[in-house]
Amino acid sequence: MMKTMLFMLLFIGSVVTSTAQVPPPPESKPDEQLTCDEAAARIAEFKERNGGLSTKLAGVKGEVDKLEAQLAEAVRNKKKCDDDIAALIGASEADMNAFGQRLGVLEGRMRELRDLPGDQLADRQDDVKALEADYLELRQNRIAVHPNFYQRVVDLGKNIKGLYREKKIKGYVVRSWAENRDCLWNIAGQSGIYGDPLQWPKIWQANTDKIKNPDIIQPGWVLTVPPAGPKTSDEQKAERAYYRKKRIAAAAASSVAPATGTQAAPEKKASEAGN
Repeated sequence: MMKTMLFMLLFIGSVVTSTAQVPPPPESKPDEQLTCDEAAARIAEFKERNGGLSTKLAGVKGEVDKLEAQLAEAVRNKKKCDDDIAALIGASEADMNAFGQRLGVLEGRMRELRDLPGDQLADRQDDVKALEADYLELRQNRIAVHPNFYQRVVDLGKNIKGLYREKKIKGYVVRSWAENRDCLWNIAGQSGIYGDPLQWPKIWQANTDKIKNPDIIQPGWVLTVPPAGPKTSDEQKAERAYYRKKRIAAAAASSVAPATGTQAAPEKKASEAGN
């Protein structure tokens, strides 16, 4: 009995020793091709790697917990600092929120103007001035110095300054109607001007010192041509008034005598007088 047990112990020891001496097989070797010793060696290797990774993971988790605690402490300190500053400038949380909303609105208006093409931006300098006036008023608020807003306020002021543009004014020398068919309608329709005859009121309103009646322009006049862009409110008002007078005149003429033919578009009759 003793001999049998001793033999078994020696056999197991020799197997363990043999397994320990077998190096792990290359990773490229499939599992189904492994010998028992190689499989045992691969399993032992995996266990060793897993143990090392588990140790590293525990260390990383510890570092994460430590950093999260530091972050929470920093957030608390910042909140206390912000509250102390708000108390110094006499601003409640509602005041801070209202200031942030107003600042956001101004930033949105600035971005809208900044995204315009150069000519259109040059034509909206009144909007830029209005924006700067609102900005200067906002900047007078003591909340502007709060760390949550200070840099945004500074950046907004710089960006508004960058919105100012000089209008690129063109000049156009009027030619004769008889040879060139120059009138405000046709001039505005030229590709080198606006490429759109409906923009003729812009030229009219930019030259009211010369043009008293938009139907009449004289050869040789040098007309100022504003930058391309949507009609301003003043240009739209002038255009509506022009067509309103035309309708009144046409109605008065038709009440005197029946119309015997069609009337040419008034825009195309511009510059006929004197040409």
